Amino acid sequence: MPDASQSPVCPLCLRPIPSDVPQSLHHLIPKLKGGKGGPVVLLHHICHREVHRTFSETELARQYNTPETIRADPRMARFLDWVAKRPPGFASKVPGKRRGR
Repeated sequence: MPDASQSPVCPLCLRPIPSDVPQSLHHLIPKLKGGKGGPVVLLHHICHREVHRTFSETELARQYNTPETIRADPRMARFLDWVAKRPPGFASKVPGKRRGR
């Protein structure tokens, strides 16, 4: 098993992303909003799902297009505080209801 200290780090929850846990690339500007071919970041899949549960594509394109602005949002901060207490491989269902758009 690879050493967790050599794993990439999720820029949202700041936990390591071991190669054997669900992970995905997040387009900082959604593809549908002009981000195709733009910068991407590697996230835990659970963190990526929460980003898309929390923000609309328009919000992501206009305001939440960096890991720092995503982390600063109070809704995401609550989730990140919660998930940071879980091991890097934690992949439970995301808590809370999906918000309406």
